[in-house]
Amino acid sequence: MRIRGAVLDDADRPRPFASSRPLGVYDLELDEPGPTEVLVRIEAAGVCHSDLSVVDGSRSRPLPMLLGHEAAGIVVALGGQVDELAVGDRVVMSFLPRCERCAACARGGRLPCTEGTRANTAGELLHHPGRLTRAGTPVRHHLGVSGFATHAVIDQASLVAVGADVPPEVAALFGCAVLTGGGAVLNVAAPGPADDLMVVGLGGVGMAALLTANAIGLRRIVAVDRLPAKLTAARELGATEVYTPEQVAAEGIRACYVLECAGHPAAFGTAFAATAPGGTTITVGLPAPTATVALSPLTLTAEARTVVGSYLGSSVPARDIPRYEQMWRSGRLPVEKLISARIGLDDLNEAMDRLADGTAVRQVIMFGAETADR
Repeated sequence: MRIRGAVLDDADRPRPFASSRPLGVYDLELDEPGPTEVLVRIEAAGVCHSDLSVVDGSRSRPLPMLLGHEAAGIVVALGGQVDELAVGDRVVMSFLPRCERCAACARGGRLPCTEGTRANTAGELLHHPGRLTRAGTPVRHHLGVSGFATHAVIDQASLVAVGADVPPEVAALFGCAVLTGGGAVLNVAAPGPADDLMVVGLGGVGMAALLTANAIGLRRIVAVDRLPAKLTAARELGATEVYTPEQVAAEGIRACYVLECAGHPAAFGTAFAATAPGGTTITVGLPAPTATVALSPLTLTAEARTVVGSYLGSSVPARDIPRYEQMWRSGRLPVEKLISARIGLDDLNEAMDRLADGTAVRQVIMFGAETADR
């Protein structure tokens, strides 16, 4: 079928992206779903730093690629081996499929699936090299989703159904921001009611972590960011204290669990320095592959500290998305408050500039009439 989608052809164009236009919206051909795959009409797609990292070249991916990895939509057609979804279901798309057979999948979310990681790195679907072409030339899939399009073919392992009462823009954010930020709180930190927690970096993932910490009733939630507007927003979302990184350093602010959600070495340095003795620094953001930091092993030993990584919130989407869905439905997890702008598919280059500037939390592409079958 013919679809419209945002394709990245090269990753070396300068900022501002609004002028250099690295993302172009094109007509593409999408093949029918294979045996384990599903055709989805996209309703909403979030714009995340993982998309920006491909656009700005800090994370190398095979090109051309149809970007977008945080999305939700309606099931249109099913492959012959798909038996847990139905046409008409609203589904959340997760950017890390799980084969459920490898040793990593047996670790309960602690490690990313080996086969899913391989497919993502190659720009493929879990069980097929690809279903996208443009004028006869293959176009790579982004993290098994390619959600910046009117429709997508996705392996069933990347999909989780939610109730029809969940708005599509909320469902989309379950797939990355909430799984990653919320999972870092619930699956990795797993704090008790008397524990405190700090979030360094208040993008979509950091704000989702803050929302989740508030939802489980932590008594002290510290939010850290360099932008005053984000600190104000953090207060509104439940932070009990807000600081800039400079204030954290100058005032010696500490917490037991500290989440680094910015994907930058400076943010990691702030998070590590702010971790209390006996506490845990949790790395959530994805820095450039060349980024490094210097740590003192003596600090780890003498203060009984822990540093732990958390990829996708150490989540199992099929297990965790229903939990977030129920928290949202009960009113404890108001995910819609993470949305800083609703945009169109043609606004993506400007959205990437806002993301790079740090002024956006979660911009969401809303698909309307343009998703009608073409």
